[in-house]
Amino acid sequence: MTTELTLYVDSKFISPWALTAFVALEEKQLPYALELRDLDKKETFLPDFGARTQRVPALKRGDFWLAESTAIAEYLAENFPFPKHPRLFPENLDQRGTCRELQAWVRSDLMPLRQERPTTTLWGPRATTPLSEAAKAAAMRLINVLAPLIGERTTLFDAWCIADVDVAVMLQRLNLNGDELPVNLKRYAEANWNRPSVAKWNAMQR
Repeated sequence: MTTELTLYVDSKFISPWALTAFVALEEKQLPYALELRDLDKKETFLPDFGARTQRVPALKRGDFWLAESTAIAEYLAENFPFPKHPRLFPENLDQRGTCRELQAWVRSDLMPLRQERPTTTLWGPRATTPLSEAAKAAAMRLINVLAPLIGERTTLFDAWCIADVDVAVMLQRLNLNGDELPVNLKRYAEANWNRPSVAKWNAMQR
């Protein structure tokens, strides 16, 4: 199988899950091509787009296609392992389990917060309405889970992992829209937002 990699993402660069896949490739220090698909024009349904779920992000390697950000991160971690390539997941198995737990959680829960502080407000106009009671409750759950886990670090664990991207995005939904965060979580979110691999995505023309 060829090692040539192509990552397909949304043309507006507003998908947090496309960001995860992008950062995974950047952190692995792998050469890859970046292709854009206009979701408004349903370009993931065109014949040349081979991802079986017809979603982005999608990774193409030779004739092999793989969609879904966590699947892409796992695939890259297993096919381009440490020590030749930097880690995406913690070495410690308990921490690795927690990393995957947090990735799954922010993708499947906290819906009021995700709806009222969508990722369009991270890379576009900020939200103009206050959080509803449901969104405030979701934000408090997020804070209560993360504050004791992160403590004073700027990473979830002793070393950076791919879940730091997903967690930072969730916190930035609050931070960038002027919603209150504890000092340690604000520092954590901003440190990861400014990480070179994430900053490269943030600098994309929109």
